[in-house]
Amino acid sequence: MIYLDYNATTPLCNAAREAMLPYLDRHFGNPSSIHAAGREARAAIDDARDKLAASLQIKPNEIIFTSGGTESCNLAVLGLARQRSLRGGHVISAKTEHHALLNPVEHLENNEGFEVTWLNVSRDGVVDLDQLAKSIRPETRLVSIMTANNETGVIQPMREISQLCREHGVLLHNDMVQAFGKIPLVIPSEVEEFRDATEKLTPQHPSTSLRSAQDDGIDLSLVDAASFAAHKFYGPKGAGFLFLRSGLAIQPIMFGGAHENERRPGTENVAAIAGMAAAAEWTLRDCEGEQERERELRDELWTRISENIPDAKQNGAKAPRLANTLNVSLLGLDSEMLLIALDLEGVCASSGSACMVGSVVASHVLLAMGLPIERARSAVRFSLGKWTTADEIKATGDAMRKIVGRLETRKSAYAVA
Repeated sequence: MIYLDYNATTPLCNAAREAMLPYLDRHFGNPSSIHAAGREARAAIDDARDKLAASLQIKPNEIIFTSGGTESCNLAVLGLARQRSLRGGHVISAKTEHHALLNPVEHLENNEGFEVTWLNVSRDGVVDLDQLAKSIRPETRLVSIMTANNETGVIQPMREISQLCREHGVLLHNDMVQAFGKIPLVIPSEVEEFRDATEKLTPQHPSTSLRSAQDDGIDLSLVDAASFAAHKFYGPKGAGFLFLRSGLAIQPIMFGGAHENERRPGTENVAAIAGMAAAAEWTLRDCEGEQERERELRDELWTRISENIPDAKQNGAKAPRLANTLNVSLLGLDSEMLLIALDLEGVCASSGSACMVGSVVASHVLLAMGLPIERARSAVRFSLGKWTTADEIKATGDAMRKIVGRLETRKSAYAVA
C-alpha cells in the first residue's frame, strides 16, 4: 500500500507509542483521584502540558486539552464569541475553512443572533486582506482563519491578518491543525516581549526552502487562540489542544466537571495526551529538512502527472503552500472514480469531494477559489509524509498514467456507443 493521505491522518510514531504504553497498562488511574494511582496519571498530564508548552514556547496554563481539532475549533469559536456578548455580535471567517470551523460559525449565525462576514479568497486561495480590513466593526467579536488549508495546502498571511486584528482590538483564532509540524516555528527569545512588539520580530531559524518563517511560520504570539490535533502530527487520534492566551476568558461548551481549569470538563485521555506531547517533540525535530524532502517528492509527482496527463491542473499553485500537499484536477474525469481506481492500484489518496447520500458534492474550497465546478469535481489531493519514498512517488505517477489512460479509453468508447 502506498499511503498519500497524510493530511487526513498520520501513522503513530514510535515515540508516541512508547509514551502511551505505561498509561494503557499499569498507570491506569483517574487523574482526578487523590490516591497514588490518580497522582501518577495527573503527573503524566502535567508533564505532557509542560513538554508541549516548551515546544511551542508558551505557558503551560495556556494549553487546554481536548479530544482533537474539531473540539478545539468549536471551543475557540463558540467560547470566545459568546464570552464577549450576551447575545449576538459579529464574527469574521473565510469561505475556505474546514467544516470544524465553518459549522460552529454557521451555528452562531443561524441560532444565536450573530452576523457573519465570510471572506472571499483569490483564485489561488489566499484571503482578501482588503475585505478583512473593511469588514471589522466595533461589534466584531472574533476573526477565525486557518493557517494552512487541508485541501490545497495554501498558507494564509497570518502576520498581516494579525496586524489588522490587533489594530482594531479584535480577538484572532487560528486553526493550526494542518500547519503544525509542516511549517517552521517562530520561537521568540522572550515570549512576553515578543507579544508586545510582534512587528519588530524575526525568527531565530529562518528557512531558505519556505517563504520566510516571519511571514508564514507558526507564530503563537500573533494569535489569541489556536487549535491543534495530535493525529495530524504522528500522534494518536482522539487528542488535541487549544492554545488560549493568558488572561483571556472563554465560556465552556460542555459541562460536567472542573477539569482543565474549568474550561473543558471530562476525564482526560491520559495515554493520548502523553503520546501527543511525545509526537510533537518528535515531529519538530528537523522539521525544515523533512519539509524540503517532501517538497521535492511532491514536485516530482506533479512533474510525472503533468507530463503524462495534459489536462491536469494544479490548484493553489501560485500561493505559498505546505510542502507536502498536491491538489490536482484532472479535467473531464470524476474524482470519486479516480480515487476508487487509485485504491485498486494500492494508492491511498483523497479528494475535496464528499459523498452524501450517493451524490458527490464538489469541494467548497475550490468553488470558493472561483474554479469551475467541473474542475472542483475532478480534484484529487495527494499529501505526503515522513514515510513517503521516491519509489512510491514513481509508482503513483505510473498508476495515474495507467488509470487516466484506461478511463479516457472507456469514456471514448461510451461516446461512440
